[in-house]
Amino acid sequence: MSRERKVRICLSVTNDIAIDQRVRRIARSLIKLNVEITIVGRKRSNSWELQETDIRFRRFSLLFNNGPLFYACYNTRLFFYLLFHRFDLLVSNDLDTLPANFMISGMKRIKLVYDSHEYFTEVPELINRKFVKKFWEKLEKWMVPKIRHSYTVCDSIAEIYNNKYGINMIAIRNLSDCNIEHQSNSGREPSHDEKRESLSKKTILYQGSVNKGRGLEKVIKSMQYLDEVIFRIIGDGDILGDLKSLVKKLNLESRVIFTGRIPPKELVQQTIKADIGISLEENLGLNYYYALPNKLFDYINANIPVVVSDFPEMGSLVRKYDIGVATLISDARELALLFRSILDDTARMRKWKNNLQKAAAELCWDNEEKKLLDFYRKII
Repeated sequence: MSRERKVRICLSVTNDIAIDQRVRRIARSLIKLNVEITIVGRKRSNSWELQETDIRFRRFSLLFNNGPLFYACYNTRLFFYLLFHRFDLLVSNDLDTLPANFMISGMKRIKLVYDSHEYFTEVPELINRKFVKKFWEKLEKWMVPKIRHSYTVCDSIAEIYNNKYGINMIAIRNLSDCNIEHQSNSGREPSHDEKRESLSKKTILYQGSVNKGRGLEKVIKSMQYLDEVIFRIIGDGDILGDLKSLVKKLNLESRVIFTGRIPPKELVQQTIKADIGISLEENLGLNYYYALPNKLFDYINANIPVVVSDFPEMGSLVRKYDIGVATLISDARELALLFRSILDDTARMRKWKNNLQKAAAELCWDNEEKKLLDFYRKII
């Protein structure tokens, strides 16, 4: 008797797969359904090697890295890849991968799932570009109402899409993997310099994309008023050069540290050593306003108190679990005073850390994964 063929699922994303925690986490979960997983993304000159052996990867090298020609090239490559490879289910991650998936789904009569990582037409990069924004809105209006199976990162964005298009989109949040071990550098004994730095300096941490509207400029400026505090920025993005110039201008090179992108295991070790984790997005469109970013859950899982923008999703979560501060402060001096009041209040920090342990037990991927697998079982 021949063995039954596994269902073949293709997940596509326009970024470098190596840094997309959501896509890879979902892929690892879907393997539990005894399916074959392929992830399609892009390859850049500095892309890391991919280590998983139970997931197939296909990364396109493209002539263009951004703009209309990039999206056109990527979707063209993706269209022909999907046309000449056999899959039973397509998963389109964000609106910028949807055109190729949508056309192939219709042509080959393959089921299609839409995973909206953000409110794409409301990202800051589109807010003041009316023609480009209108183009993506028209694509969204054409395709999204016709997709039967979809989910996004939070309840607020799901509600917007459901009201807008009369669909049944659900929320599957970007929760972190569970059971971070709170130890330094995988058990390595800290060096003398590391011990001395940990005793004398507190650390404010940002991890994620270094792009417009993340509130990084105001935090850098606040460092002028915070002696013996380090601000560590982990990530890469469009405004990295501008931020480095600002740091140099303010003579803060010794206290604002740019690490660039780092591997996930190293990221965990850097996160657990911080004192405060920030997610201070600015109100540059509804995407940021309703954001519930992965880094917030990484901070929670690492037992790090947080300072976040007082927007609907982030603010309500921080208040619900009492794990930090939600604020709309934009003045650098006032922000410095807030950071200082937090860092100096050991009783409040102790209370938050106790609450963080409870929050991490609930807000971890093991719990959210059940919702994801139930969603896909109904389709497969």
